[in-house]
Amino acid sequence: VISAVLLFRTMCVALLCLCDGVKFGQLCAGNSNNRRRISDRWGQGHYGASRGGRTHKGLDIMCKDGSAVYAPFDVTLNGRLTVYTDPTKKAINEGINLSGENLCFKLFYVRPDKVSGKVRKGERIGIMLPMQTVYPGITSHVHVQMCDKSDPTQYF
Repeated sequence: VISAVLLFRTMCVALLCLCDGVKFGQLCAGNSNNRRRISDRWGQGHYGASRGGRTHKGLDIMCKDGSAVYAPFDVTLNGRLTVYTDPTKKAINEGINLSGENLCFKLFYVRPDKVSGKVRKGERIGIMLPMQTVYPGITSHVHVQMCDKSDPTQYF
């Protein structure tokens, strides 16, 4: 039993260390420091912000409508995603599933150039969709959401 406990602890420590020190590289053209959306008339962009009865499960990184979106590190493209079921948000209803650096994450409001394969850090993966058409006056942004919906802030 003691050996099994030690092995389990070793495995857990190893798992916790897999992502230590991982930082996202530049996500969006014109925002080399991954500046975050702070607050605007539509709300705040930090993880855990209130969203009218629900909680924001991502982190918003500023990105101008129509800007190129880049791979933050070497990634595997794991398919397209649909952000909303609400047809009034059709203009910004795309995103992509990605993995890399032992992380699984999603980028919302991005029209991907392709949805499978591998992309190197800094290569274009898509284009920022026209957020202003759905939310006039919002700080346009890419929403970064971990697959397990944990807080991505530590990676920025």
